[in-house]
Amino acid sequence: MAFRFVHTADIHLDSPLKSLALLNSELSELIGLATRRSFVQTIDLCLEERVDALIIAGDLYDGEQTSMKTARFLAEQLGRLDQAGIRTYIIRGNHDALSKITAQLVMPDSVRVFGEAAEVVMVDRSASDFDVAIHGMSFAKPHAPESLLRHFALPTPDAVNIGIMHTSLNGSPGHDPYAPCSVAELKQTGFQYWALGHIHKRSIFDDKSSAIVMPGIPQGRDINEDGSKTVTLVTVSDDRTVVVEERTTAVARFERLQIDVSAATDWENVVAISKQKLSKHASDVSAQQIVTRVEVIGSSELAWRVRRDIDVLRTELETHGSLLGNLWVEKVKVSSARPQRIAGNIGALDELANIIDQEIHGSVDFNIEMKAIADELRSQLPTELRDILGNDQKTFESLMARFASEGTTHVLARLQNVGGE
Repeated sequence: MAFRFVHTADIHLDSPLKSLALLNSELSELIGLATRRSFVQTIDLCLEERVDALIIAGDLYDGEQTSMKTARFLAEQLGRLDQAGIRTYIIRGNHDALSKITAQLVMPDSVRVFGEAAEVVMVDRSASDFDVAIHGMSFAKPHAPESLLRHFALPTPDAVNIGIMHTSLNGSPGHDPYAPCSVAELKQTGFQYWALGHIHKRSIFDDKSSAIVMPGIPQGRDINEDGSKTVTLVTVSDDRTVVVEERTTAVARFERLQIDVSAATDWENVVAISKQKLSKHASDVSAQQIVTRVEVIGSSELAWRVRRDIDVLRTELETHGSLLGNLWVEKVKVSSARPQRIAGNIGALDELANIIDQEIHGSVDFNIEMKAIADELRSQLPTELRDILGNDQKTFESLMARFASEGTTHVLARLQNVGGE
């Protein structure tokens, strides 16, 4: 009889919103509840597929959470599995190590939370044709700079061995190094399956006899976690072959859409093209709710008008998205520009742009003033949002240069006399 389980990680239940772009209260509510609704769908999947177990490879919570409402919600959902005879195996990740909920929560008897020392749990399967050994180890502290792999036991003989680890593998952009190890090292253990967590982007390394899976975050929380988000349904057959299936769990999917307005002849045409692209986008993306960041691109004489009236275009697209029924416009940004001018044919605004670029940007006084404004803004932000202006000097300076360039373009757009208006 096959052994089947669902593998997920990085759930970040009730994660606080970090995007300043989610100013729409209805959209904020949707995203604020999305991690819970996604977890409910994961539990539903376990029940519908009648799996033997749910494996959670770390980061159930999001840092120093103290709300017992989150704890009660989790206990209720895992209780649904307990009533169906489905066991749950959990390791604590770096965020869980910070959470006070971890120590206070009382789990159903069918839930096994692995401790700080590596453990091996034999699954009770009296009717099975093979034994299943689950190996796991939780983070004791928020940081694990060294590999945890050496702490794991050797494979249990004649059993299907499943390892659970929270790791950054060899590193990934946007993720700090945690319990680093390589895919090759994991393969050398001889385990049939490695259930990993930590990196929010899905990756899989498998063949018929074994699989190493980083399932990714099951529900995106902002535009930096865009695209399809899933959990993994795993079947270990009687002949011990491993079949891995991807199942969608996100209730809200973040996406990016570029709209090229190069062919637009007037403002009404810009709006019509944008709505048409948004409609096609909604039909192409399969999701309960779509949260889209729109970028207007292309070389056009109307680029100044688009920049000047971007708030008007956003309202048009937000209204159109609501009519489509399941699409939210999270933000509209402009990257379009006027066509290059022929040498010698320079207008007053072009000359002003050259002066700003050559004499103001990069000047000591300008940079001092801009840094002072940025520091004042950052000091007024909540602690968890202060990295929005960069968490190191190089990133901060790069952002300031970009903001200065974009700000100049917007100011010039406001000065542009479009169509005699």
